[in-house]
Amino acid sequence: MTPAKRALDLAVALLLAPLVVVLLLILIPVLLIREGRPVFYIAERMKTPTQAFGLIKLRTMRPATGQGAGGVTGGDKSARMSKLHRFLRRTRADELPQLWNVIRGDMSLVGPRPPLRVYVEDYPEIYGPVLQSRPGVTGLASLAFHAQEERMLAACATPAETDRVYRTRCIPRKARLDLIYQARRSLCFDLVLIGQTAARPFRHRGSSQAKADFI
Repeated sequence: MTPAKRALDLAVALLLAPLVVVLLLILIPVLLIREGRPVFYIAERMKTPTQAFGLIKLRTMRPATGQGAGGVTGGDKSARMSKLHRFLRRTRADELPQLWNVIRGDMSLVGPRPPLRVYVEDYPEIYGPVLQSRPGVTGLASLAFHAQEERMLAACATPAETDRVYRTRCIPRKARLDLIYQARRSLCFDLVLIGQTAARPFRHRGSSQAKADFI
């Protein structure tokens, strides 16, 4: 990550911090009342092919143990998500705490989404080049492919099917987009992607549907 990109991350993160704090002060009590503890979910993700970090999110799934408790989220986990959880995912409000990961330097605002260790270890030829960019809260692949990825994974009925679809259909497509971003990245491109991400909740399925999911 270049010094200019790091400076942009810190400047935007500090500018957004007061708004994020206010939103979290609203969301955390709602989550505590409606879904109980824990409010936050910390998951291991990779920022380089060999370095892991703790990705911080608002919890958007009821806790579970045993087979299928971890890994990529597919239709096999839909029963563990409430309407509130789905609202947080749809609006990406669950990712607000990742601003702390950006401030710490674990992530950038823009870059490839940080992958699970198992996929980085299984596909070094893919993630070696992709993770030359610092993982991001948002990115070209997130904006261009996220909705399609969710639809494909939502159709999966078992953890094994979710894992298979993610490996064969999602990882290669996201990697291609991540490498396109890497080849064209600039501060201006980052600002465009940040702006598109900020506008996305207001375009996606309409505010009335989002409100209905929250209720």
